[in-house]
Amino acid sequence: MPEPRPLPLWAGRVIALLGIVLVAFTLRQAVAAVSPILGDIRVDIPISNIGVGLLGTLPPILLAVSGFIAPRVARGIGLNGGIVLALLLITLGHLVRAFAPDFAVLLAGSVVALAGTGIGNVLLPPIVRRYFPDRVALLTAVYVCAVGVSTAVPAALAAPVAGQLGWRFSLGVWSATSAVALVPWLVIIARERRSAAVAVEPASPALVTRLWRSRVAVSITVLLSSGTICTYAAFAWLPEILVDIAGSTPTEAGVLLAVTGLISVPWALIAPLLVARLPNVGWLIAAGIASFVLGYLGLLFAPETLTLLWVLLIGSGSILFPVTLVLINVRTRTQGGTVALSGFAQGVAYALGALGPLLVGLLHDVSGGWTLPLLFLIAVTLVAAIPAITLARPAFVEDELAPAESLTRESADRA
Repeated sequence: MPEPRPLPLWAGRVIALLGIVLVAFTLRQAVAAVSPILGDIRVDIPISNIGVGLLGTLPPILLAVSGFIAPRVARGIGLNGGIVLALLLITLGHLVRAFAPDFAVLLAGSVVALAGTGIGNVLLPPIVRRYFPDRVALLTAVYVCAVGVSTAVPAALAAPVAGQLGWRFSLGVWSATSAVALVPWLVIIARERRSAAVAVEPASPALVTRLWRSRVAVSITVLLSSGTICTYAAFAWLPEILVDIAGSTPTEAGVLLAVTGLISVPWALIAPLLVARLPNVGWLIAAGIASFVLGYLGLLFAPETLTLLWVLLIGSGSILFPVTLVLINVRTRTQGGTVALSGFAQGVAYALGALGPLLVGLLHDVSGGWTLPLLFLIAVTLVAAIPAITLARPAFVEDELAPAESLTRESADRA
């Protein structure tokens, strides 16, 4: 769908732009800030290996649950109110974890922070649509890059800060960034109340409950799910795979994992702009699929010779993520539709993403090697070929579900 005629970014929207960037910068801090200092935390708080595993599986689970909750939040308190709630939860979660006397409180703080993260994840695409309908692709690129920075900065600073000031400060300091991110949204809410701004019309219940019947909605969900499973599997297992079959040292494997994150940054900038300009987005999806598949095949057949190339290809496959986020906006006609589709797609994708590392580990244990797990990831990637075909032609969720909604309204009128 072509975007409206672009307005200057500063055309009364500077605060919204700042707010979007600051929210995006908070959305991975709760995930990335713990693992680098887990050893320090375990010195003060006894955590079993099961507890460590639970902390590791919480992010995709909470992001999935929040994906289904966030549309209800938006209908109840609005998009801006939902963003404020998300930031309050993130801030509170950081502080609870920082002052946790035992594992139960640490776990509870993580749940709160990640619930806020999940709500923010779902509401950012419709927020972009609300304030920047003329620049959806550009703002999506900006905030995806900010999310990437949100992953890298806590991961890089957590251990040095903990070494100097203790792990509690290292966890709690991120509450400052989410608290600062609240400021522009409080200003926006106050300003819109003064100007008697009209609230966003929420998605109708019929739309929310019938998304399974939309080819566009299901295709976008499948695309995001495929990319999420591969991404979480890489985070969990790529270093061990490289050590076992490519002969990498643990340090080299860690650096190569970081490379997959670095290569995703330029793609996060380019992909949303390409979605807005290419007449057939299927080719862009196919490029992401090809990158994943070639990277996995390289690890299967020539892991030691061109290891860096295979890792770069796997990292380039992450182009599917920003592509999906733009499609959530450009394949819906209303802000309510964007909220519903964002929650639906992200809820399902993160639930499946949580299973990805588990299935890869089980296949490794069953087979005793990495051939079967890599073939599984290739199969998961190839499933995304279906959305590459079905999303090639522009279509909109509301158009596909309009007949069903009309029947629902007629039935209600007759009753």
